[in-house]
Amino acid sequence: MKKSFIFISVFFLINVQIFAQTEEIRNRYELLDEILGENSFFDNHLTGFMLYDLDSQWVQYEKNSHMNFLPASTTKLLTFYASLIVLGDSTLSFRYVNNGKEITIWGSGDPSWKYPTLPQPKFSEFFKPYEKINFSLENWKDTPFGYGWQWDDYYFSYSAERSPLPIFGNVVTFTNTNKVPVSNIPAFNSMLSKSDREIRGVQRDFISNTFYYNPPLYINQFSTLPFITSPDLMAKLLGESLGKPVSLSKERLPGHAKVFKGGPMKPLWREMLQESDNFIAEQILMMVSDKLFGELNSERAIDYIKKNHMTDFPDLPQWVDGSGLSRHNLVTPRTMITLMAKLDKLLPRNELMQLLPQGGINGTLKNNYKAPRPYVFAKTGTISNHHALVGLVKGNSGRLYAFAFMNNNYLNKASEIRREMEKVMVFIKENY
Repeated sequence: MKKSFIFISVFFLINVQIFAQTEEIRNRYELLDEILGENSFFDNHLTGFMLYDLDSQWVQYEKNSHMNFLPASTTKLLTFYASLIVLGDSTLSFRYVNNGKEITIWGSGDPSWKYPTLPQPKFSEFFKPYEKINFSLENWKDTPFGYGWQWDDYYFSYSAERSPLPIFGNVVTFTNTNKVPVSNIPAFNSMLSKSDREIRGVQRDFISNTFYYNPPLYINQFSTLPFITSPDLMAKLLGESLGKPVSLSKERLPGHAKVFKGGPMKPLWREMLQESDNFIAEQILMMVSDKLFGELNSERAIDYIKKNHMTDFPDLPQWVDGSGLSRHNLVTPRTMITLMAKLDKLLPRNELMQLLPQGGINGTLKNNYKAPRPYVFAKTGTISNHHALVGLVKGNSGRLYAFAFMNNNYLNKASEIRREMEKVMVFIKENY
C-alpha cells in the first residue's frame, strides 16, 4: 500500500510538472507570436524566423521558416562551414615548384598578404633564396567579380576584386598629405590625375586604374578604393613587394607541387564574421576550391559542399558566392538553423560564440543588442531592403538557442528593422 501510494504520488507530480511546462511553452509561443505574427510590425513585409533549442533539439517557434530569403552577408556562415570542413586550421597561400634559384608559384587565394588586420605570412623569408620568381595563373578558373554583384559597387572598398594571390586586399588607400593624395602602394601614385569633378575624395575610373581628385575640393583624409586586378599588375606588385624579378608563366599546375601554408585560419574567420569582410570571405572560398581541386573555382567549390555536406539540410540553398554580395543567394531560415547546429558540433560552443559578433561588444553588433552580459552572438546581413541575423541567443535560464531572423522587401529604414528585431531578442532573453 505504501509503495503504491509513493508511486501514485510521484506519477502525479511528474504529470503536474509536465503539464506546467507544456503550459509555459504554449504561453511563450503565443506571446512571441503576438510580436512576430499577424498584425505585428513584421506583418508588413516578408519575415522568416525560427528559434531552436540546441540541447533538447526542439523547435521553440517558427514563422515562414520554409520560405526562401535573400541572406545577404549571413551567406558568410555557409563559407565558414565550408572552410571548417575542408581547410581545417591553416590558410593556403600558394603552390610552388622550385628549381635551384628559380621558383614557379600558383596562387591559392590566401588574402593575408599586406592585409592590415591579418597576421602576415612569412613570404620574404620564404622567397629569399630565389633569384627569379615565375607566377602562373593557369589554375585561376574564376572571375574578379562574383555572379550577381552590382556593377556600380566597383569603386567601394567592400567590393574588392577576387584574385589568386591578392596583395593589400586588392584595394589602394590614398592619404591626404598636404592636400595631395598619396598612395600606400607606390605604383598607383603615377596613376593619379586632377579633375574638375564635384568630388571631395579620390575616385577611380570605371574601366581603368586611373584615379581622380579635385584639388580645390579635396578634403577627405583617407580614400580606400578597389583597383582593377590583372596578371601584369599582380606580377608587378609581387615583384615590388619582394624586391625580386617576377615573370608571368603559362605553366600548368603539376600534381607534385608543394603547398605554402601562410598561417592560422582563425584570424580570417574572425575578420570575416565580426567585420563582415566580403573580400576575405570570397578568398576563403577560393582556398576551399584550391584544397579540393587544385584550381580556383568558387562555383565548383560550392557545388561540392552542397553535394557532399548538405544533403541532410531541409532545403538546399541557392548559394552563388562566398560573401553574400550577390542578390542571387537564397536560403530558408530552417536551413540556417541546421547550419548553426552543425557549426555547434564542429567547434567548441564557447569558441563559436567568440568568433561571432557579440551584441554590444564587437563587430557589426557593437551598437545593438546591448546588455550587462552579451546574449546575442550572431552574423548580420544587410543589403538595401533586406536585413538578416543568424546565430545564437542565450536566455536568462542559461540555455542557448540557435535562431534565424530574416527580413526581405521592407520599405522601412534598416535601423527601424533592427530596433523591432531587438525587441524580439530581448523577449527571448527574458522568457527562455
